[in-house]
Amino acid sequence: MGRKYFGTDGIRGRTNEGVMTAAMAMKVGQAAGTYFLRGAHKHRVVIGKDTRLSGYMMESALVAGFTSVGMDVVLLGPMPTPAVAMMARSMRADLGVMISASHNPFEDNGIKLFGPDGFKLSDEDEMAIEMMLDQEQLLVPAKDIGRARRIDDAKGRYIHAVKNSLSDRVRLDGVKIVVDCAHGAAYDVTPSVLWELGADIVQMGVLPNGLNINQDVGSTALDAIKARVVEEGADIGIALDGDADRLIVVDETGRTVDGDQIMALIGRDMHRQGRLTGGGVVATVMSNLGLERFLESEGLSLVRTAVGDRYVLEAMKSGGFNVGGEQSGHMILLDHATTGDGTVAALQVLSALVQSGGRASELLHLFDPVPQLLKNVRYTGGQPLDTESVKTAIAHGKGMLAGTGRVVIRKSGTEPVIRVMAEGDDAGTVEQVVDAICDAVRDAGA
Repeated sequence: MGRKYFGTDGIRGRTNEGVMTAAMAMKVGQAAGTYFLRGAHKHRVVIGKDTRLSGYMMESALVAGFTSVGMDVVLLGPMPTPAVAMMARSMRADLGVMISASHNPFEDNGIKLFGPDGFKLSDEDEMAIEMMLDQEQLLVPAKDIGRARRIDDAKGRYIHAVKNSLSDRVRLDGVKIVVDCAHGAAYDVTPSVLWELGADIVQMGVLPNGLNINQDVGSTALDAIKARVVEEGADIGIALDGDADRLIVVDETGRTVDGDQIMALIGRDMHRQGRLTGGGVVATVMSNLGLERFLESEGLSLVRTAVGDRYVLEAMKSGGFNVGGEQSGHMILLDHATTGDGTVAALQVLSALVQSGGRASELLHLFDPVPQLLKNVRYTGGQPLDTESVKTAIAHGKGMLAGTGRVVIRKSGTEPVIRVMAEGDDAGTVEQVVDAICDAVRDAGA
């Protein structure tokens, strides 16, 4: 059965349109609340949000939905997504909710759900809740309506947990860090973590106004932090996205360090320290072939999954891995968090930097990425990937890159677009393969 509301990372859309309305948020609260009314205890949900203007509206609607079916609500205010996951587990809540559209502009918003264990809901749980969204839920009698309250110590609890992910032998004294919080959920907590650990910090993206989240700052808009790192003579730059579950690093020369390089560093160091489990790292099909080759040189494997951190997490849990992530910067370190946490991952990078005594540019470029090219092809009808001409083009492309590269074809789940990616040792061949497949898709889908 196809999904009507949930995507690969909760429910997301443009605010006050389609699925992202106050009315829908109230339905989500009622459906999810009813679904998690299990047992005789008083039920509780924790709700956090990023800094979007629409967060107030969505928060109020969710509160109305949850309380109407008898759930108590604990409001955390603006907090990173991993903080909500942590608080759901530590407060023995039945459910955690994060109101965020991650790296998207302020016009969008989303609803992410976490179970009592702090992990994102399974496909089965999401599908069950989705079916309930089109049904009227049973409202409780007036005397059983839930209560809502805000707590003031959520920030402190999260900061303490994040600092505990770092060895107490490691300090950041003397390290100059530019930290870009994307005017998002981590605008207060991440600078506090770094400062309390002794770092000299230069802050960016820490003045949210409800409309500027991810606007020309953060992990998806790196020009500003790259320039600032060089201008300030900083040792390193750390860029988060709007809900702070994603990390991109900038070395002291202003060069970008993506998720593949971060996974290479963390995976190698944990392996050498005897702390890596599963015998390797989990990443998606989009991670560069250079990462796979580097890990092989260290005696480690790379397990690939479909795109999406939920699929990375599923493979980590089933295979016993404790390090995984995406090229885009989602880093999942299961020893410390149940979901991607940009601040926790940043501390692992900073710990390695301090202990190496070297420069970020020397530490954080462990392999040379092979040439990689991704193009999107929009089609107007039919199923282009099922046509013989496209199948032939894909097979031919794979043959051209056999032994030296890969071809990855993905159909978008939200729009009529085919994503064509290839990588290999020769850039010219990669471009030729991608263009040939894209031409075949266009012809078939015209």
